[in-house]
Amino acid sequence: MDTSKIISLLGDKSDYYLNHVCKTIHKSLLHLPSPTYVDDVWINSDRNIQTLNSLQILLGHGRLANTGYVSILPVDQDIEHTAGSSFAPNPIYFDPENIVKLAIEGGCNAVASTFGILGSVARKYAHKIPFLVKLNHNELLTYPNSYNQIVFGTVKEAWNMGAVAVGATIYFGSEQSRRQLVEIADAFEYAHELGMATVLWCYLRNNSFKKDGIDYSAAADLTGQANTLASRSKPISSSRSSRRTTEVSLPLILERSIKRCTQS
Repeated sequence: MDTSKIISLLGDKSDYYLNHVCKTIHKSLLHLPSPTYVDDVWINSDRNIQTLNSLQILLGHGRLANTGYVSILPVDQDIEHTAGSSFAPNPIYFDPENIVKLAIEGGCNAVASTFGILGSVARKYAHKIPFLVKLNHNELLTYPNSYNQIVFGTVKEAWNMGAVAVGATIYFGSEQSRRQLVEIADAFEYAHELGMATVLWCYLRNNSFKKDGIDYSAAADLTGQANTLASRSKPISSSRSSRRTTEVSLPLILERSIKRCTQS
């Protein structure tokens, strides 16, 4: 897309977005995407060699291969928002295979989806495009609805289907956020032991974030703090001495909101 098209799409906000200069953090302090991102950022971390390899597999696949950016097709709407409301306009995507085909045709670095969708076609496609299995979901049949992500499968199941990575969501600010943090930290620790990369999607979910008709759950300072908590936390679990969450750094170009944004 050329610059003129971007300016046209942004309309009267184009100058605000395109010419903004941050006065707080100098650009030299940022870890920018690059072809050597794993070497530049992760090589000295405590990630084992297999996990570093999985990160490089994600970064080295698709149309953005070896640029430092990733484009991931995420599809979990059939659980989060009901399959009917999500796929009715394009019924072919009721078939899990077509979701994976779309990611391949689009040149994505990976396809992120549920145990059911990816597991049903794993033998045919896990070696053709990196699989990122989402571990937990917020189903909407429980009434009243709540902001509670529940684990739908295990890390070992994702590993057995050939997945390169697993991902999960934490609803920061919700009543269940502390439980989710410990639960997913435990899962991610095991994923790293198996050599898998991990992705954490951070959302804010609390009605108190809404004031005077404005929903501040998408505010940069609040979402930024959620990402910071995710990248720094080492919660304590009763079953084992410590759990470690994913450190956030890997820059993402997701087919979704910028609120969903952590990767290790």
